[in-house]
Amino acid sequence: MANTAGAKKRNRQAIVKTLRNKSTLNKVRTFIRKLEDAAKLGNKESLPKLFVEAQSEISKAAQKGILPKNTASRKIARLNKLISA
Repeated sequence: MANTAGAKKRNRQAIVKTLRNKSTLNKVRTFIRKLEDAAKLGNKESLPKLFVEAQSEISKAAQKGILPKNTASRKIARLNKLISA
């Protein structure tokens, strides 16, 4: 258990950051899932729009440091490959 005021504050900050990161990652996963589902169903009209939205969310997560840059790049490349096929 944290004893000093600084340690207590660090615990509070960690909780807030954890919640924010989880929220962002869930949003990223949701956009990826929507795109993959549309690709499976063969809904070609909505794929470009969904790809742009997913790419934007993944890039934002990478900029915030929630996802590593290479991970974000790999996810975007694989989604692009999925919709191109």
